Amino acid sequence: MKKMIIFDPAMCCSTGVCGPGVDPELLRVSTVLNNLKNKGIIVERHNLTSNPQAFVDNKVINELLNTEGVDVLPVTIVDGKIVKTKAYPTNEEFCNLLDVPEDYLKLTIKKPSKGCGCTGGCC
Repeated sequence: MKKMIIFDPAMCCSTGVCGPGVDPELLRVSTVLNNLKNKGIIVERHNLTSNPQAFVDNKVINELLNTEGVDVLPVTIVDGKIVKTKAYPTNEEFCNLLDVPEDYLKLTIKKPSKGCGCTGGCC
């Protein structure tokens, strides 16, 4: 399985999906990552505000930040190689980079039960 790590810019919380004005792109990424997690695919995600040590410890991201600055964030790394900078992967890119089918990104909603089928109501 491929290993993906996303290095986020500084945000108020780990996903950036908080407060009254939620960025739709951050909501999309958070949803995609949650759906992947439900399928057993874990994508590491590091926020510059809450986990700056991850940026220091990763030699690839550390060198990139030293040469290009924080405007290069977000950065996506797959198997140790930078695959995208300055934007999050699109849904299609997530699928291609992780070798997963498109349906992995979709939320699976269970249909509600129509009850037990008894005529007198359930106790």
